[in-house]
Amino acid sequence: MRFLFVTGRETQYQRNDVLLRAFNRIGAVDIVGVNKRPKSIAWNSLRLSFKLLPKLMRRSYDLIFVGFYGQLLIYPVRIVSRAPILFDAFISTFDTLASDRKLVQPGSISSRILIEFDRAACNFASHVLLDTQAHVDYFVDLYDLQESKVSALPVGCNEDIFYPQPGPLPGSITRVLHYSSYLPLHGVDTIIRAAQLVQGKPIEFLLIGDGQSSPKIKHLAANMGLNNIRFVNSIPVTDLPAEIAAADICLGGHFGDSDKATRVIPGKIYQMLAMEKPVIASNRGSNKDFLRHEVSALLCTPNNPEDLSRAILRLHEDENLRREIAKNGRQAYLAFASEKLITASLLTIVQELVD
Repeated sequence: MRFLFVTGRETQYQRNDVLLRAFNRIGAVDIVGVNKRPKSIAWNSLRLSFKLLPKLMRRSYDLIFVGFYGQLLIYPVRIVSRAPILFDAFISTFDTLASDRKLVQPGSISSRILIEFDRAACNFASHVLLDTQAHVDYFVDLYDLQESKVSALPVGCNEDIFYPQPGPLPGSITRVLHYSSYLPLHGVDTIIRAAQLVQGKPIEFLLIGDGQSSPKIKHLAANMGLNNIRFVNSIPVTDLPAEIAAADICLGGHFGDSDKATRVIPGKIYQMLAMEKPVIASNRGSNKDFLRHEVSALLCTPNNPEDLSRAILRLHEDENLRREIAKNGRQAYLAFASEKLITASLLTIVQELVD
């Protein structure tokens, strides 16, 4: 089979990367995309649309995959091509701007426009992918989609990069790692307040990333006078495994308590579990679909610094528990979201669409 793979965000973005690798195992793939995160999704989508046209007009593909973020790209694809379209919606534009980033007021004219925009993109597709069943239910309800048209496929991770590696040597300091793009749903402020509660213990936090709320978070930590947190700007994904391997405890999240936070499973959780690291995650929503408290992770209440600090202290004090949940966490990952499973599920969906 021959596929056209087009995506508005960079192909190295975790979701796009895993699915592109899966498509390459299934058949021959032509790619229309960029290697670096675009400064403007809209401008990048317009630019890619012109690159798409000659490929689409050849009509030589068994299936066209429109990946994240593809809401703007699916329009020219549908207009020009009659091949089946598999659309990885991955996020709701409305939910992201209204609920997550709080840039649009729910119920406003702008929010209704965004809902119709997402609905049209889904209706243009032959089949829609999302990352969790909770997200599928949300899309089916909000955009009035047929359940049979939407499938859940875990995010997973690139297992050539994220795999068990030698960990830190036993020492007097417990290293706690979190990385994110500092969106409100990540709940980094909860991590800061938990760090305050364990200050004085031999525990050090490394927070990697930058984004919407990073200045506010750094200001909060400074006002609290915390000396157990080190902030580092975003690093290439290829450098993340070394940081994960060096950590004693990994904070997967999401520690915010928004509705969206309960519907999704953070991509970092898959990476941490694949590397066989002990993870602390939220006890809400989709996380509970494959993580068991005190077995494959420690689960705590979002937006609750006290609960998070207790989980951190528990792993800090119990090295055997760290090893046990790390081992079980990797097994949970392999049973739920390995690249082998994702490829098999994708192949089934593709074959049905092509046939």
